[in-house]
Amino acid sequence: MRKGLFALAAVGLLATGSMAACGDKSDDTSTAGGEKKAGKVGVILPDTKSSARWETADLKYLTEAFKAAGVDAEIKNAQGDKASFQTIADGMIQSGVKVLMIVNLDSGTGKNVLENATKAGIATIDYDRLTLSGGANYYVSFDNNEVGKLQGQGLVDCLTAAKAVKPVVSYLNGSPTDNNATLFKEGYDSVLKPKFDANEYVKGPDDAVPDWDNAKGGTIFEQQLTKDPKIAGVLAANDGLGNAAIEVLKKNKLNGKVPVTGQDATVQGLQNILAGDQCMTVYKAIKKEADAAAELAIALAKGDTPTTATSTVTDPESKAAVKSVLLKPESITKANVKTVIDDGFVTKAELCTAAFAKACTDAGIS
Repeated sequence: MRKGLFALAAVGLLATGSMAACGDKSDDTSTAGGEKKAGKVGVILPDTKSSARWETADLKYLTEAFKAAGVDAEIKNAQGDKASFQTIADGMIQSGVKVLMIVNLDSGTGKNVLENATKAGIATIDYDRLTLSGGANYYVSFDNNEVGKLQGQGLVDCLTAAKAVKPVVSYLNGSPTDNNATLFKEGYDSVLKPKFDANEYVKGPDDAVPDWDNAKGGTIFEQQLTKDPKIAGVLAANDGLGNAAIEVLKKNKLNGKVPVTGQDATVQGLQNILAGDQCMTVYKAIKKEADAAAELAIALAKGDTPTTATSTVTDPESKAAVKSVLLKPESITKANVKTVIDDGFVTKAELCTAAFAKACTDAGIS
């Protein structure tokens, strides 16, 4: 019976060409008073290892947004396990969710999940990471190429301030299975490659870190530093990898002397900035991202056609144009760490522990 209903829903979608047709049934989208009743939303987050944000920010903000709208949502975390990701998705599809939003672990797994959801007449959203050839109906993220540009320019600014001469710059890139990592690298390459080409900087080791694993990142950077002890700048793709590099630099008494970048404006990353061990991070206002994704999902769950996805992103594999919401990232240095506090993304109590109390005061955080 369920299979038959899913097939009918899929036929309805093809016949109308409208997203509002996804799972659209009169008995589950309206009440006796004519007010639309939302269907259920399923959300799958990737892990808690690649970044603290998935547990401390995205889960919190998505939960709050769905609750405020009175929409039933099931949010689960795959904890980096592809089999678990698939199992969670299968369960959500079988339970009859009307919208499925995912942060893929890799495009292969994500594509399979999205295709199964589409076959079942379920609307799909790629959240934060685009699933290559996945065919999601919508995509919500930050301008990830711009994130990389901010990282590249941040490193240039820090090396300039340090009066570095022909510095050797190493790369700790994100996971090769994450399309965002590719976009970040395209962004910082666009800033740093001209420096390499002009012989102003020297291109050092350039390695990807599988699964954004911080422990592996530390091992890789230790190997980089052993291979090239003259590394004078580290383009680390996020705060976790940045901290992994900083721990290695500390062991070699080079922390604070070798600029390191980051991303995500985590408490750890901001504390490293306050301590002078990290030169910058990229703040992505995750509440805005979560709210934008929830707004899309809520409209779809009610059978409405969303109006907020005014941008498009081209899938580099399928060349399909994906309707998107793209948000603007912001560079954070010691000079404007307070921005993240004022925005409520990180609290003063979390950031300004005893070891960082003076640094917080010096940064204008009171």
